[in-house]
Amino acid sequence: MLETSARLLKLLSLLQVRRDWTGPELADRLSVDVRTIRRDVDKLRSLGYPVTSLPGASGGYQLGAGAELPPLLLDDDEAVAVAVGLRTAANGTIAGIEETSVRALTKLEQILPTRLRRRVQALQMHTTPLTAAGPTVDAETLTIIAAACRDHQQLRFTYAPTQGEPSKRLVEPQGLVHTGRRWYLVAWDVSKEDWRTFRVDRITTEPTLAARCTPREPPAESLGDFVSRQVASNVYTYQAVLTIHAPLEAVAERTSPVSVSLEPIDDHSCLMRTGADSLDRIVFHLLFLGFEFEVHEPAQLAEHVATLITRLQKAITVQG
Repeated sequence: MLETSARLLKLLSLLQVRRDWTGPELADRLSVDVRTIRRDVDKLRSLGYPVTSLPGASGGYQLGAGAELPPLLLDDDEAVAVAVGLRTAANGTIAGIEETSVRALTKLEQILPTRLRRRVQALQMHTTPLTAAGPTVDAETLTIIAAACRDHQQLRFTYAPTQGEPSKRLVEPQGLVHTGRRWYLVAWDVSKEDWRTFRVDRITTEPTLAARCTPREPPAESLGDFVSRQVASNVYTYQAVLTIHAPLEAVAERTSPVSVSLEPIDDHSCLMRTGADSLDRIVFHLLFLGFEFEVHEPAQLAEHVATLITRLQKAITVQG
């Protein structure tokens, strides 16, 4: 059985990693009885941690927000991850968070043990970020969306699509995806009765929380793959499906997940889905890859490739 001080730290760690716990769950994780959990919770409260009790037959606890921020419990790897994340955020795509990230990083580095401070400084000194220009999003918007995903609450907001007029949306948020340049929200659109992908920088009003909702089965095993398929082809006039005669890893090195969606066929080929507003753009992209390919969809793309081949053959004949 853990000593009291060690058990308190373990209890605090558990409360930080999950929104709520029942008393029996905590007792089982710490190998004590429920009465001991109640006493330990009272001790945490006396130290300034806002642990709230949950109603119910078995009871429960959650670490709430207090008037003052209590100390966080981080292990070595978590502390390094937070420090690196703050440094990255200082040069990221979230509007208004740069200065705040630097201030938080300064405070964290002051209390880091020497061994961890050296690890963080080494990463900072020998890492040069290569950031691409992209739209920024409001940090508060991301916070509201993330909380709604966590708590299974609907969101209301006004959305301005690439084409068309802004419209009011009511959605059941599933999760956020960051591509490195843009933030996307994957959500069930209540009025459309279908899954949709929303660019967060096109949400023109601060999202507001609505009713709680029952969690739905995600639209894909990986939300990243789902967003890749959506933004790579679905928003364009022409949506192409092709077989690329090269390993998926080799094709991935020459493409971006926001321009193509890849699925493995075997060790030597993969299925590519991509799109563009002109057939020429798709062909130029395929030629740039430098791999052999087969066109499955659309029929216009195969016809356009044949037309280009004829045109190029004529050019060679004239040159000869």
